[in-house]
Amino acid sequence: MPDAASDSVSHPLERQALRELLQFPLTEALFGRRSRRFALGGALPEGPLAYTSRYEPYPLSELERLLILTTVGGLTGWHNLISHHKNVAPYLPSYSGMAAGRTFPSAAGFHTSQIFFTDDSGTYIFKTRDAPPPVPRNPQGQVDVVELLLAHQQFIHRLSDTRLYIPPREPFMAGHNAWNANKPGSLLVWPIADVAQHQLLKLLFIAQNGFVLYDDVHNQSIPGLEKFRDYVALDKPYPLTAFDQATLAEVSAEISTAVFAGHLMQQAMGLGGWMLNGLDRVRTLGASGDPEVPGLGFRYDFKPGWSRPNPTGLEGVFEGHCPPHFPHMRAAVEALVERKFGSGGPFHPETPGPWKKTPAIRAQAFPHEEWLVDLVATQAQYLFDTFGKFPATVPTIYSLMFLQSHHLDLEYYDRFFEPGAYLQTHREHLEKWHGVRLEDLPRRDDSQ
Repeated sequence: MPDAASDSVSHPLERQALRELLQFPLTEALFGRRSRRFALGGALPEGPLAYTSRYEPYPLSELERLLILTTVGGLTGWHNLISHHKNVAPYLPSYSGMAAGRTFPSAAGFHTSQIFFTDDSGTYIFKTRDAPPPVPRNPQGQVDVVELLLAHQQFIHRLSDTRLYIPPREPFMAGHNAWNANKPGSLLVWPIADVAQHQLLKLLFIAQNGFVLYDDVHNQSIPGLEKFRDYVALDKPYPLTAFDQATLAEVSAEISTAVFAGHLMQQAMGLGGWMLNGLDRVRTLGASGDPEVPGLGFRYDFKPGWSRPNPTGLEGVFEGHCPPHFPHMRAAVEALVERKFGSGGPFHPETPGPWKKTPAIRAQAFPHEEWLVDLVATQAQYLFDTFGKFPATVPTIYSLMFLQSHHLDLEYYDRFFEPGAYLQTHREHLEKWHGVRLEDLPRRDDSQ
């Protein structure tokens, strides 16, 4: 990526804006949080709030984009892991999938999601999952926020040189979003989770604590588990459907929290925007069935009886932990064990960490021995063979919430709203971050 953000932050205007940003109160971001949907260049065509902006769209700068991205999915230091469970003591519970921590939490530190985004310059992935923290902390445990921010440029990878095409009509986009979502000048960011990997991590999690699944859809035990009776309680299994629902809930919490972090940053920066889920998730991934709307290009399967297609991965970019991206489920489990215990993983002794004796602590993690791998692989393969997908009853790849960021047209809010419709940061944004006033911006050709 070009170093435009690095160049801009060297400008006194940007440096001052960043200094003031770091002083913005969390309470004001929380209590001043609103969805502010009307952007420069926007047009609300009809109804009591009909209005057309007098100005052209005004895209985010490289630095503004980087701030939003780093807030949504940035690396902030080393994960503290899970410290204790009596069922695996004296070992350290080896649940987590990632050694570093990000700006948002993930169940047991699984972290299976990556961040995708699109704007006028193209479509990208922001690959912070499994990367080490890019900036070390000083002896006092602090980190230079500007240095951290700029270091995150390395995680931006272009997938396309055009904005992702999402037709502004149903079923691709909810009708109430068609007038303003993914428009020129906007930045659209959304996390996508590998639910298959999350499910495998959960199976490893419960197996460490002595539990297995039960197929309550077919009202039968999973065959082949009898040989593991010395390790797990076969008479107290988790029902499959409840387990799947919990997996999807955990993933939803993870990716929604990431987006909410970015939404709070909008308030501090003085950007407009909002969280939305009114873009069709499956079609955005690539399962529209319409060659004119390829989405991100994820491959997908569809079988009789399924309510929707099931995306499984984007080849070479973001592949779900299941066939066809792995030859079988055991291979997917083995790859996951390597993620956890291999170089850079949370349970590799040479991976740095937050403790004074990090190598010794990481080395004491509960080992993933052959019985554990075999137990999880047996259950996972049964589910894949029986249901034609993995996980069995929820999507393999999943997205939920999107975050749109844009520059507000304050004239719209001044016309229709009482005072207080936006924060002081919004009022001052253009001058503080760009050195321009609203009235100095380019006008639309049809503006008077």
